[in-house]
Amino acid sequence: MSIVASAFLTPALVAHAEDPRTSPVIGGELLGRPGTQARTGGDVPPVPEDLTAESWLVADAETGEVLGAHDAHERLPPASTLKMLFADTLLPKFGREEVYRAEPEHFTDLGPGSSAVGIADHHTYTVEDLWHGVFLASGNDAVYALTAMNGGKEATVAEMNARAEELQAADTHVVNPDGYDARGQLSSAYDLTLIARSGLQNADFRAYAATGSAEFPGEGEGEDRETYEVQNTNRLLVGAPGLDRYQGIAGVKNGYTSAAGYTFTGVAERDGRVLLVTVMDPDSGDSLAVYRESAALLDWGFAAADTIEPVGELVPPLSALPAAADGGGRAGGEEPEGSAAGTGDGKNAGDVALQGAAGGDGAAAGPAVVAFTAAGIAVLAAAAWLFHRRHPLPLPARAPRPSRPPGGVPPE
Repeated sequence: MSIVASAFLTPALVAHAEDPRTSPVIGGELLGRPGTQARTGGDVPPVPEDLTAESWLVADAETGEVLGAHDAHERLPPASTLKMLFADTLLPKFGREEVYRAEPEHFTDLGPGSSAVGIADHHTYTVEDLWHGVFLASGNDAVYALTAMNGGKEATVAEMNARAEELQAADTHVVNPDGYDARGQLSSAYDLTLIARSGLQNADFRAYAATGSAEFPGEGEGEDRETYEVQNTNRLLVGAPGLDRYQGIAGVKNGYTSAAGYTFTGVAERDGRVLLVTVMDPDSGDSLAVYRESAALLDWGFAAADTIEPVGELVPPLSALPAAADGGGRAGGEEPEGSAAGTGDGKNAGDVALQGAAGGDGAAAGPAVVAFTAAGIAVLAAAAWLFHRRHPLPLPARAPRPSRPPGGVPPE
């Protein structure tokens, strides 16, 4: 087999890179190298041509094997894909039927031009309504409503940074909870994939991410209260003019800001295999390019998965390592499993499924079609002792990108 960007590798480096457990880079030495890393040739199809993304990564969701990547640890603005970390951090803390009352002071940190689901001052909403606002409409107002329930922005940002540390998402630094552009707010394709994999262990996370549309409360009160439909902004889930829904897609989150460009992390199943993909900042004037490149990478991953040798791994959380388990505690102040109120099965390390994954027509289907099997989770836990926490090597400074086309697209 050959590896793309093989000019970066000498035989000695290849021998070292083949065992990511010895690497100072989280997930494996190759993932710290600039350029595209994928072991192609022979029976393995080449990486798709014409990819323009600043960074991307494809991984097996169950085994954690990274099938291919491009500048996996490059730190970039995440836009609303950061909401995956927000949800992974806060979802276990509130029951679906808990009620929130909107107050004007809860939204003072909302950025100008933010995407919003339409929360009205002094109206009440259930937590389920708010999570629909976060996952479907990418509503920053819904994020700040849940942030108010959680004790405010400072406390929530601190919890999100602690959760990132627990997940070994060392490229990620949170400044605000919604992903709106802020100096120093960064993540990477590797980290976003890691975060998505963690979130998808939660049944509520899976259900919200796979929901195509939902009714959201509007004007009025009680039985006379009106509702309106909000549609998921994930175009691979719901489709768009000129873009087909992706067969087997089941979430998870897209984003856009002027600094980040278009970002996307998705999960899809085909023939019993579950893949994760993250694409950040395609260099294209096409607002759908992030979805087209994500779909192309998923197609490649499914075609290559049976024969390709991985270039790295998605590492387990610190709490899955023996030192944390032996100590009887959980890193970052995370509550023990089963402590979530009203959130279904929370984070179960057993046979969990992505409920309501999109069927052939892209609509949310009843039966689950994507599963993290008990065996897959058990393998992850059993292998955790092989990994050690490391920090990624610094990468070259990001080259300037062309100016983005005007169009008034709000941040997502």
